[in-house]
Amino acid sequence: MNKHLKQIGENFWNLRGSFKLGGVLDIRTHVSLVRRASGKFVFLDSYTLSPEARAEVDALTHGGADVEAVLNLHPFHTVHVPRMQADFPHARHYGSARHVARFPDGDWQAAPVEDAAVHEEFAEDLRFSIPAGVDYISANENVHFSSVLAYHPASRTIHSDDTLMVVRLPGPARLLGVGELVRFHMTLPQALERRAGAADDFRQWAEGLIADWGDADNLCAAHLSNLTAANNRGAPIAQRIQRALDKVQGTLRRHARKHG
Repeated sequence: MNKHLKQIGENFWNLRGSFKLGGVLDIRTHVSLVRRASGKFVFLDSYTLSPEARAEVDALTHGGADVEAVLNLHPFHTVHVPRMQADFPHARHYGSARHVARFPDGDWQAAPVEDAAVHEEFAEDLRFSIPAGVDYISANENVHFSSVLAYHPASRTIHSDDTLMVVRLPGPARLLGVGELVRFHMTLPQALERRAGAADDFRQWAEGLIADWGDADNLCAAHLSNLTAANNRGAPIAQRIQRALDKVQGTLRRHARKHG
């Protein structure tokens, strides 16, 4: 059994890594590995693999030779990009304009990761969604709300960076059956576009996500925790995302009153 690479479902693995704010508070981060119907593999995001984790990846991917692509889905998750490109030089590496600007000498594909043509390339195995009504790449370096969310239907797993978060509650709450909460990232108020209709666009996007990916059993979120079928003692993922949307209705109403 793998120690670092956890199998979430059919042909989908997730690795939890460390990311410390100010070098102290570890809010965790992640990378996922998907085996495509073709037998080739795709990484969702980048992470510096320890020798032990790399050995587990190599065992699945014929020493990395079967890794055909790395999709860097969050514009502000850039720390591990150079190492990933060095470790998997034969893979196609996709990123946002911010990834390319941060590492202009990197081996990047021409199309950005948010491009519909890129999503179509992997449509046999993955679905993608970008939040509407918010800045995809915020001018504020502290606003990390938006990302390209990925859904792997075969394993019923959503991979999210920042946009959706899983908050694992302490022991007493868990005894009451409220072990984890799904929430939208706290920077939503700052991420909403300063224009009329932005709040409605976001609400409609979230409702569409719940409808389209409503059969999801697993949510792998970059920070804090995952919520999987194996450890979910409460409501299904879709209901939890609906509750997350309910929680931000006040934010959306205030934005609409101000901007229309």
